[in-house]
Amino acid sequence: MITPVLLCGGSGTRLWPLSRKSYPKQFAPLVGETTLFQAAAQRLSGVQGDVSYDRPMVLTNSDFRFIVTEQLQGVGIDPGAILIEPEGRNTAPAVLAAALKAHAADPEAVLLVAPSDHVVPDAQAFAAAVAKGMEAVTAGQLVTFGITPSHAETAYGYLELAAQPDATGNAVALKRFVEKPDAARAAEMLAAGNFKWNAGIFLFRAADMIAAFEAYAPALIAPVTSALDEAQVDLGFLRLAPGPWAEAEDISIDYAVMEKAVNLSVVPFDADWSDLGGWDAVWRESGPDGQGVVTSDGATAIDCQDTLLRSESPNMEVVGIGLKNIMTIAMNDAVLVADMSCAQSVKKAVTALKEKGAAQATTFPKDHRPWGWFESLVVGGRFQVKRIMVHPGAALSLQSHVHRSEHWIVVEGTARVTVDDEVKLVTENQSVYIPLGAVHRMENPGKVPMVLIEVQTGAYVGEDDIIRYEDVYARD
Repeated sequence: MITPVLLCGGSGTRLWPLSRKSYPKQFAPLVGETTLFQAAAQRLSGVQGDVSYDRPMVLTNSDFRFIVTEQLQGVGIDPGAILIEPEGRNTAPAVLAAALKAHAADPEAVLLVAPSDHVVPDAQAFAAAVAKGMEAVTAGQLVTFGITPSHAETAYGYLELAAQPDATGNAVALKRFVEKPDAARAAEMLAAGNFKWNAGIFLFRAADMIAAFEAYAPALIAPVTSALDEAQVDLGFLRLAPGPWAEAEDISIDYAVMEKAVNLSVVPFDADWSDLGGWDAVWRESGPDGQGVVTSDGATAIDCQDTLLRSESPNMEVVGIGLKNIMTIAMNDAVLVADMSCAQSVKKAVTALKEKGAAQATTFPKDHRPWGWFESLVVGGRFQVKRIMVHPGAALSLQSHVHRSEHWIVVEGTARVTVDDEVKLVTENQSVYIPLGAVHRMENPGKVPMVLIEVQTGAYVGEDDIIRYEDVYARD
């Protein structure tokens, strides 16, 4: 049985404004009804063809831990472990941590490490490739997967195979890794036939990967081992110890191990695959119509060609007229309009927004919390209006504010509200006032989501005006 390891970080720059640092692309339903993360978890669960998957291990950061559990619950998947990285140290320490943890539980453990933000429409074809990879793994090989190029792409790294792949799909020895090429070199590699895109997906026995680190990146062993040994269990998550983790080199698995290993094989994968590395990739994967146009709900294209129009808000209608080779993504707080050929330059917009101090550069308008989410509807000089959703059975912390009072109006479901020594139920169309300084809490005792409108008034309405007294999620 193979243990999937889902890498779930991300900076949220290439698919801005829908993807941001606080809510990167794997958590969004970019293609289809499920999110990329949910689709990856489903693809690597249960029995797929000749492959059986164990419960997944997820490596993520503290900000995403509750989003991860919520989205896994949404598709009925129970994780085997969720490891919390204190800070991003690239893929090498993450892969080593997964290998060490799995090996401690089972010396014969086999891991499949995969990013959680890729699109692989044919799960059975991928399972068949994994089965081919297992043949090499049993021979002590570290296996990676090479995507058969569909075009001369300059945004991907490549794998040069030692021989031309045949029709069997069997693993082929790797000759070398190739950095992202220019257009001319990409065209040459496409024509050669023995070059594949590097998908960053790896299959190996944990013992073989640990041996590879001992041989090629021994300096990582001690800090990552200590981070695991000193890890703390927190609400079902395993928090890696921050001290030793910070001592681990920030380096990718390719640079640390794979480019040096001699026991590396590549399984060719000929089916569809995309890392959705830009809005042009989203356009391609979304199935353009005869005019090359893709529209979302809330978007209308008139006399357009080769164009992507997306509205990410139910209150936002996007209309394009006479557009050619344009991508437009509209949200409540930001709109991107660009030529399709500039898809790889979207990250420049994020940089520019950061330099001018715009919150939209990194902060998603809907702020996800362990109990649910909230979004700001209106912000003024001395007031703010929010919409808040609380999951069934969830509760916010017992808290008070120094600078603001609040008025809550329940619009869906029922809230159990604590204000100082009083506890009462507040149902739809009812409201409650929270005076400045009052110790208060809201809970959802029901079985359906509870939604309320919160009106804050006071000299300061920032998120840091909060004193917590009790919190089931162990936040500061």
